[in-house]
Amino acid sequence: MTLHCDGMDGLVVKAAEEALEMENINYVLPFIREKYEDELKDAFERTTTVRELSGDAAELADYWFFETAVRLYLKGRGKAYTGLKPSQINEEPVINMAEQAVRTENINDLMNFIMNSIKEDVWVRFDDVLSKKDYDINDVDDARDYIDSLLNFFGYMQQLIEFMEEG
Repeated sequence: MTLHCDGMDGLVVKAAEEALEMENINYVLPFIREKYEDELKDAFERTTTVRELSGDAAELADYWFFETAVRLYLKGRGKAYTGLKPSQINEEPVINMAEQAVRTENINDLMNFIMNSIKEDVWVRFDDVLSKKDYDINDVDDARDYIDSLLNFFGYMQQLIEFMEEG
């Protein structure tokens, strides 16, 4: 799971931005596996040198450093790098809520959101199955619709359980 760490608003880029701002690579280094550490350190040194040339140079160097950090992060987790994704502000409210929970050291709002979201999603899928369950055996289209709905429900439940068991 990469938690959208390949985006401009992802955790890796945020840490890389802070590393550049504070002139301390240790803000981003924890995201990178040890075997790729030297490559990131080299990129950091080059970036900090080029940043001093001009505003345009700094912008280009920063972006290159972000790309390098994300590429090495993904490589360390066996994932392919396909480029930096644009910021997706508010597309993942649960991540914002998780960050807020860590900041405030209070997980109640996050837990309520997650539990209500899962409960609602399970009910919607379950209701969809039940609404299609009593199809006419001679209506193949309705039968297929029911089977699709049933498999969607079972597949969702299986993925949910598998995800919980990963932790």
